[in-house]
Amino acid sequence: MSKTELPWPVPDTRFRHWADQFADMHNLVRDLVIPPGLPQAAESVLTTARELIRMSYYRYEFMMIGAATSIIAIETALSDRYGRGTLADHLKKAHADGLITADQYDLLDTCGRPIRNKYAHGDLTHASLTPPLAIGMIRTTITILAQLHTPPSP
Repeated sequence: MSKTELPWPVPDTRFRHWADQFADMHNLVRDLVIPPGLPQAAESVLTTARELIRMSYYRYEFMMIGAATSIIAIETALSDRYGRGTLADHLKKAHADGLITADQYDLLDTCGRPIRNKYAHGDLTHASLTPPLAIGMIRTTITILAQLHTPPSP
């Protein structure tokens, strides 16, 4: 029986407009800094989401998976706060409670939720997302998770 080797990753041609080489990906995600003090699970999810954006240089769909992963982190944090319910309901409550801004709500509800739903139902590979939108979504997720996990002032 012959041993077949997997090919080494090659740049995804769909990324040619955003980065000339993998090293350029660092510049795209440079400001996606995970703040200290987050619970380990949230830090891990956000780091994974950011690294999926970088790896999308080799597989464009990783960008959507990174964005979906970050939305799931928001969903988990809001479920911890509000209990059972849908992501749509939790986003409405978070907006009404002033936990998220109107712009954050709009991004997460109109773009994030559909991506999360496609991911959850196995239909993400057909989703289309540009790097600035995916990065913006992860940036928004980092901001919200930092706000949700900041201890209240005395």
